[in-house]
Amino acid sequence: MANEAGDFARSMGIATSGLRAQAGRMRVISENIANAESTAQTAGGDPYRRKVPTFTSALDRSLDARTVALGRVKPDTSAFRVKYEPTNPSADAAGNVKYPNVNSVIEMTDMRNAQRSYEANLNVISATRRMIQRTLDILKA
Repeated sequence: MANEAGDFARSMGIATSGLRAQAGRMRVISENIANAESTAQTAGGDPYRRKVPTFTSALDRSLDARTVALGRVKPDTSAFRVKYEPTNPSADAAGNVKYPNVNSVIEMTDMRNAQRSYEANLNVISATRRMIQRTLDILKA
């Protein structure tokens, strides 16, 4: 019985780490979406640069299992979008304005992927809780 309890705890711990990692990923994606059309604060300056979340995996000795966490959030080094808008206060001397290197379609696709991963981890936790409850019900009988 002690082994099953450890398996339940391991399952919950791994899924919980996945929930945290995906929640962090969704925060980064939300920031990207929120800044998709922002411009630089100064004329000719650089606008918001898209951020890319990464993940790390580590051994959780208390669970004796590998868990996942949000790793470093790295800047996307792809080029900014440039539009000719000479009347824009953020325009450079040539009248060009730099916009963030954020593609809203990609961000929404990434958000949906993160949401599905989050839901999958939540389903693991729910299933584990149901198994624990069933085990307790069997022991009571």
